Amino acid sequence: MERLTGLDAAFLYLENPTNHMHVAMTMVVDPSSVPGGYTFENLKEFIRSRLHLVPPFTRRLVEVPLNLAHPVWVEDPDFDIDFHIRRIGCPAPGGRRELGEMAGQIASTPLDRSRPLWELWVIEGLKQDRVGVVTKVHHSAIDGSSGADLMVHLFDLEPEPADPPQVTEREAEHIPNDIELLGYAAVSRFRKLVALPRLLGDTVGAVNRVAQGRRDPTKAVGAAPLTAPRTSWNGALSPMRSVGFARVTLEDVKAVKTAFGCTVNDVVLGLCAGTLRSYMLAHGDVPDTPLVAACPVSVRTAEDSAPGNKVSAMFASLDTQLEDPTERIRAIQACTVGAKEEHQAVGADMLQNWAEYAAPNTFNLASRLYSSWGLADSHRPIHNVIISNVPGPPFPLYYAGAEMVAAYPMGPVMEGVGLNITVMSYRGSVDFGFMVDRELVPDVWDMADRVKGALEELQEAAARLPLEVIDEAAADAPEVAATRRDEVAHVATDLPPANQAPMRSDLS
Repeated sequence: MERLTGLDAAFLYLENPTNHMHVAMTMVVDPSSVPGGYTFENLKEFIRSRLHLVPPFTRRLVEVPLNLAHPVWVEDPDFDIDFHIRRIGCPAPGGRRELGEMAGQIASTPLDRSRPLWELWVIEGLKQDRVGVVTKVHHSAIDGSSGADLMVHLFDLEPEPADPPQVTEREAEHIPNDIELLGYAAVSRFRKLVALPRLLGDTVGAVNRVAQGRRDPTKAVGAAPLTAPRTSWNGALSPMRSVGFARVTLEDVKAVKTAFGCTVNDVVLGLCAGTLRSYMLAHGDVPDTPLVAACPVSVRTAEDSAPGNKVSAMFASLDTQLEDPTERIRAIQACTVGAKEEHQAVGADMLQNWAEYAAPNTFNLASRLYSSWGLADSHRPIHNVIISNVPGPPFPLYYAGAEMVAAYPMGPVMEGVGLNITVMSYRGSVDFGFMVDRELVPDVWDMADRVKGALEELQEAAARLPLEVIDEAAADAPEVAATRRDEVAHVATDLPPANQAPMRSDLS
């Protein structure tokens, strides 16, 4: 038995008929590398042989009577793999849009809480004889970092699957009765009561540090929640989801990063900003104030490989009101520096500590009333979009012997914010997964297809940078200018022309 943390449980309490709190990933695999050939039965048997390495896949929830404390995880004594792994066919012609349509339908239904909270859908009939795999797991069980760690057990570095560690025989886990669960609830409440004074003191100190930083005009600051303008995708959610994909090369992203002297994450935010600005221009509604992005941040230590959520959040502006892409990415760069400093001032575990005090019944009732009454339409958005960037491996991975050729992550939308953009690098590509509310964003592919245009815009801006960058560096340090001159000139030379044909995405 393992207790859910407050943050894990919060994702359960937030869920309601229109707000599904699962994360997902759509993979495209090439089965031509499978030793002996691909069959659905062999793929299912491969997953079955490794389930003991992935704890969230074999345990289910047990709720405390009267919801007096957070639920607990227990091993499911009635586990049935056939309920979790399903096989469907993709409509012709089996391209990215058809695959995205299937992924959107899968993402539109909640998970069954009486069973382990995951599903895996094998989608056959894709172009080039490839196979799609959509994996859906509840956010209460994993975050981006722990999900990547756990999924490692389902991948190999060679087409020939390695023999998994043997299953250790053990007795069936005891399912706690109501008396035991109530005793656990009493102990949990006592511990929270004891910890509350210290948490209040830490919170007051954190708020004071952030306020002092914002009063200092020389310090960069992050974006603030509840300052976001309203967009077409900010509003009350429907139950239905749509999914779109985009892909650019990692080499191009790194070239832009080098040219502007920023981070890869800044470039990802810049690409999202350019994409959304282009989309809003086409729909005639570009706000004159910056969009605000909520960016999940992993606070997991290198030694911590336990399932569950170890995340916090920082808020960054996307500055979509700026027409000049150079000004836009410079503003984003400055904001992310400030956001990171404020995140450190607040403390990595502040969100997790306060989540422990989420009252299950009150929290869930508030979530349901907020959704059913459409209250998200009646106030300024807390933020406009959720953007998450997850680094992936630079080498090929194999899934039951099939080479993974693309991996599109899909994070959940939240009430009032019908757009989530999750990004993952893999080998030489950067894959974008757009998860949207279908009613708020009825044309997700129109949005996703603008990522390449946003990259070309940054490339053109980078090609115009050398003199500006050199002059700025020379004003501060001539020796830095010389190095920077060589670096920027090299990058500008290597940038592809704006009219170059866009890179073909997988299954395009």
